[in-house]
Amino acid sequence: MRIRYKKKQVNINLILGLIWLANGIIQTGFNENAGWYDYFWFLLSGFYLIMYFYQKKEQYLTIENGIIKQNWPFGKKLNLNEITRIKHFAGEYTLKSELQKMKINIDAIDEESLSELKTELKKLNVEWK
Repeated sequence: MRIRYKKKQVNINLILGLIWLANGIIQTGFNENAGWYDYFWFLLSGFYLIMYFYQKKEQYLTIENGIIKQNWPFGKKLNLNEITRIKHFAGEYTLKSELQKMKINIDAIDEESLSELKTELKKLNVEWK
């Protein structure tokens, strides 16, 4: 099961990437004495566009084979059967096991996917706070 980002969250990265790309073109195209710092806008644009395509493809979370995984570089993995407590506070779920803790930002999740996530988490026999 894939837990998707909100479309607004993903589209903001696309819009910012295109804005920084246009700014980079303007800065380097109309400036005869463009310095190295004028090319920074292309780097910034590339970062946002890569983020857009990565979030579009990978989505926020994956729940498969008893494992919940955050789909971003250095994202955490947690076995569902190792979760001992779930805390809901300030727009995020905190899943805790004996050795690990994973925070899930609820505001970044699509409404339909959020209901699927809640359903999966309620299946677990754990303490909710």
